Amino acid sequence: MKVLVTGASGQLGTDVVAQFKYSGHEVIASDRDTLDITDAAACLSLLQQSRPETVIHCAAYTGVDRAEEEVESAYAINAAGTRNMVVASERVGAKFCYISTDYVFDGRSDSPYREYDDTNPQSIYGKSKRAGEQLVQTLSSRYFIVRTSWVFGLHGHNFVKTMLRLGQERDEIKVVVDQKGSPTYTADLAEFLLQLIATEQYGIYHASNSDTCTWYEFASEIFAEASEILNDPLKAKLIPCTTEEFSLPAPRPANSVMDHLSIRNSGFKDLRSWQEGLQDFLQQYLKK
Repeated sequence: MKVLVTGASGQLGTDVVAQFKYSGHEVIASDRDTLDITDAAACLSLLQQSRPETVIHCAAYTGVDRAEEEVESAYAINAAGTRNMVVASERVGAKFCYISTDYVFDGRSDSPYREYDDTNPQSIYGKSKRAGEQLVQTLSSRYFIVRTSWVFGLHGHNFVKTMLRLGQERDEIKVVVDQKGSPTYTADLAEFLLQLIATEQYGIYHASNSDTCTWYEFASEIFAEASEILNDPLKAKLIPCTTEEFSLPAPRPANSVMDHLSIRNSGFKDLRSWQEGLQDFLQQYLKK
């Protein structure tokens, strides 16, 4: 299959390109240097020239706090840019896979969010990603919307790398204890996308690694696993704190745990636990 990946040099996009190439697909890798997704004519031109069978749209504005100030930029990329890619994909008859986020929910539920629960994003980032979802649902006749959360991988910046760096630099690190979710290893998500786009089981999917934790529990596991691999404990002490104590410009969902109802109903194998994904990541990252 010929697959076009936007955001191909990003944290998830890099693993998606590698996974699909390894599996024998023809991959057209596009990033901000080769395509401005806010330019509708450029999007259409690229797709008409390359004629992909599937588009995996990883490109996004992901600066959660910065988006509170750069509102127009967030919407230009996450909404208008997504619209441009969807319209171009429809023109060439390609399936469209949109990577979305747990931030489309308000985080106030006591139970995990199902795929078709009402959304209620609280941040500009979440609202702009939800706008992208709505445009996909309106304009694409063959779409997958894949919501994920707490992403980490070998490429780009993420929470795991930050904890490893600060664990060696500082004596203490405050980590939020009253937000819970499910970490997601990009390699595992890329493998799921590989299975998903081969089907015609369109719709919304929640895809994160299995099991849940708080950010504090996630950090604690990172420290424990890294210390074992390195045979040397990280020097920083982890201090649990509340969201209120760790104030940031954009509101975060207190509960971003997502139920994987669509994965089960469509007969896919669920993603492995986040602990297993983290172990694999650390083995590669710390030993490279």
